[in-house]
Amino acid sequence: MYILGISCFYHDSAACLLKDGKVLSAAQEERFTRKKHDFSFPINAIKYCLKEAGISIDDVSHIGFYEKPFIKFERILTTYIATFPRSFPSFIKAIPLWLHEKLWVPHVIRKELDYDGDIIFVNHHLCHAASSFLVSPFDEAAILTIDGVGEWECATYGSGKGEEIKLERDISFPHSLGLLYSAFTYYLGFRVNSAEYKVMGLAPYGKSVYYDLIMKNLVNVKPDGSFKLNMKYFAYDYGLTMTNRSFAKLFGRPPRKPESALDKFHEDVAASLQKVTEDIILKMARNLQKETGSKNLCLAGGVALNCVANGRIARETPFENIYIQPASGDAGSAVGVASYIYHSILKNKRSFVMDHAFLGPEYTNIDIKRYLDENGIEYKEYKTPELIKETAVLINDQSTIGWFQGRMEFGPRALGARSILADPRNPDAKNIVNSKIKFREEFRPFAPTVLAEKASEYFDLKGPSPFMLIVAQVKPGKPPMPSITHVDGSARIQTITKEANPLYYDMISEFNRISGCPVVLNTSFNLRGEPLVMTPHDAFLCFMRSALDYLVMGNFILDKKRMKPLKESVDWRTMFELD
Repeated sequence: MYILGISCFYHDSAACLLKDGKVLSAAQEERFTRKKHDFSFPINAIKYCLKEAGISIDDVSHIGFYEKPFIKFERILTTYIATFPRSFPSFIKAIPLWLHEKLWVPHVIRKELDYDGDIIFVNHHLCHAASSFLVSPFDEAAILTIDGVGEWECATYGSGKGEEIKLERDISFPHSLGLLYSAFTYYLGFRVNSAEYKVMGLAPYGKSVYYDLIMKNLVNVKPDGSFKLNMKYFAYDYGLTMTNRSFAKLFGRPPRKPESALDKFHEDVAASLQKVTEDIILKMARNLQKETGSKNLCLAGGVALNCVANGRIARETPFENIYIQPASGDAGSAVGVASYIYHSILKNKRSFVMDHAFLGPEYTNIDIKRYLDENGIEYKEYKTPELIKETAVLINDQSTIGWFQGRMEFGPRALGARSILADPRNPDAKNIVNSKIKFREEFRPFAPTVLAEKASEYFDLKGPSPFMLIVAQVKPGKPPMPSITHVDGSARIQTITKEANPLYYDMISEFNRISGCPVVLNTSFNLRGEPLVMTPHDAFLCFMRSALDYLVMGNFILDKKRMKPLKESVDWRTMFELD
């Protein structure tokens, strides 16, 4: 039985294909269109999923959509009416999109795919819950979902057992932890639904001096983690911005202009917001554990990508085991809706655990060699054992590496398939990668990938973190790793096993053998404003447009010193909208 899950029309459109309950493939549309956070119907991702399985749309028994559009439209109309006339400019902009496309999802699906089978719509937060619990290793677990907003819900509390999910309580719009975080993201001059992680990265540079101001004026939190926002200060329920003049007056400054200088004020605001967010999430998690009595927790929703808060849940709550969906935002809901249909609606037993995120397109050595030869690109070919040794040597020699191997990752994190790698011991590596390779802000931290069996020796981490979604402190007494250690002594950790990614694991093991360090710096293989690279052509362009020293693609290594200059008619940076 094949089931296709679809999420689209808000941000991070994606598709997922299940066969008998197992995730065969999943990918975001942005990787195909090269439009970051593409929200359009994921026709390319769907075609990939079908091709990967060797089937046509006629073989699909059910298609699932990740929310219920008419209920969401009801919320939007109700909110516009309640806030009229202030809502009129936003109403005029939003309604045509709904009337033209978003309300006609069944028609769009049938037209785009020539499909006449069953289409099932599942509640947004139920899809988030299913995306985590139904592919987790737990037979029973507490479930917490937190995001901006689904239909009405912004957070839900519940539990799962076997194939059943029960969401017992929720916090509804406009009271949203995700939208609170996005409001500050906007105020700090970053792009909403895109750059919230920048605020998280900026926070350790500041002090939480505005914590009391936020708690007194903006949010009223109960002991169980439920809360209400003071909508006097926000505009997202009626306007085209996230905050209003009252918000700016409260903090004594207007919103920061994008790309302008950051100062201590912005760092302190970010730190204060992050502390508020963590405190609310901890209250939610502790109360949920008390209610359910479960030792296991499943997290999903965009706020579950806040890996600093996740680290505190792991350290400071009674939960012993945590599973976080690697594509926790809307993209992962494509997995959720397909899994919910197969297990919870059709009552099929669970047998699949999503223990890795390598679910996207793969390019063979034949594909890569053909691309290189057809474009006259010089390379050197290696057998796999020699490729592993040479790459480890290059990293040890302080080279920066573009690493393009196997199936592309699903979700926002590069996990060793489409990665940029460097030596974490090199104090200059962070600045080199930020300024000369990724062309991004200097405060942005980098993550380490560590051999799973060595993780507890180097980091204060009590369990696995395969999806780079938990932050922990770097342990003292080990060789310094300044390029992956954030200003507060923390790191966003990925643990890697041989089962999840044999080639990547073996390469890091070889690096450990020659350097004594079982850790590499790992960041996403893309330039600022771009999605993660997907094809050999994407990888080559990124390699040539940056200061990367080498590109290791399949069994081939490209040396920048031996490359012909890349001829482009326009500056590549004008092709992408910076976030």
